[in-house]
Amino acid sequence: MFFLMQLIYHTTITQKVIKFLTMKKITNKILTYAFEPELLKAAVYGANDGIVTTFAVVAGVAGANLSPSIVLILGIANMLADGLSMGLGDYLGERSEQRLRQHTSQDHKTEGLWRTGLMTFIAFVVAGAFPLLPYLFRFLGAPIALDNQFYYSIICTVGVLFGVGSLRTIVTKGKWWQNGLEMLFVGSIAAAVAYIFGDVVESMVRSGM
Repeated sequence: MFFLMQLIYHTTITQKVIKFLTMKKITNKILTYAFEPELLKAAVYGANDGIVTTFAVVAGVAGANLSPSIVLILGIANMLADGLSMGLGDYLGERSEQRLRQHTSQDHKTEGLWRTGLMTFIAFVVAGAFPLLPYLFRFLGAPIALDNQFYYSIICTVGVLFGVGSLRTIVTKGKWWQNGLEMLFVGSIAAAVAYIFGDVVESMVRSGM
């Protein structure tokens, strides 16, 4: 009886160890896959472009004093269309580069060309959704004042821009806050231009009417 209990005990421990090592191996594989330089580059590029272009739509509509519903319509349409366009463009670029390598070096290896394109699309859509969240939440019934939606959108955009910029430190090293501020600065320029342009166009249309 004692021998049987010991056998069961050690078998259970062994199963736990195997399960732990298996999960650790899977986790390490996922982390290695996620932080490949090419994939990280695609993720940062897609996230940065996604949040900047989507917030540019938000800022342009806000500057033109248009209806918040237009923000959702244009923002979602822009997010999906541009994200898909960027993902497919990345795929075609990688495919062309691989064909060139095969032609020049007789390298006939086939790599997963879809990975960076898919990563670009996912990062674009996920990051690009943040500027729209205040408008979406209010549309769904959240108690957000009409005049505060744009300010909440700014807060979401600033936080995500800084966060995405900071994540570049995983591969590029350097100071995380410097990388975050750098991306925040670039994104702020694009957003400011969109807001000013929307305000100018709105003023021109009103004066013309």
